[in-house]
Amino acid sequence: MRTIIRSIEFDEFYNSLPVNVQNKVQYTLNIIAEVKFVHTKLVKKLVDTDFYELRISVGNEYRVVLFTIDHESFVEAQQILLLNGFMKKSAKDYKKEIKKAQQILNSLQ
Repeated sequence: MRTIIRSIEFDEFYNSLPVNVQNKVQYTLNIIAEVKFVHTKLVKKLVDTDFYELRISVGNEYRVVLFTIDHESFVEAQQILLLNGFMKKSAKDYKKEIKKAQQILNSLQ
């Protein structure tokens, strides 16, 4: 089982969500905490970064949570650090949110 650590920024994002979306986020967090092999529809490594994305589909909207792990491989990871989240509107959102995730990570180190 993996340990999930939540940043303040992630908690702010989570608390801003409607209850039904919070429930879906919590459900997916339980999956990544307990399931060793997770489908790439749910967790994907972002190219040219140290970050992963957790994709949560609610209706026709996607919420994305950026996180990092304590190992080279997600399968072997024991800790997940949730950094920030956002509603995916376009591919352009990623650059800004990755930069924000990097700033959060830097402030925690």
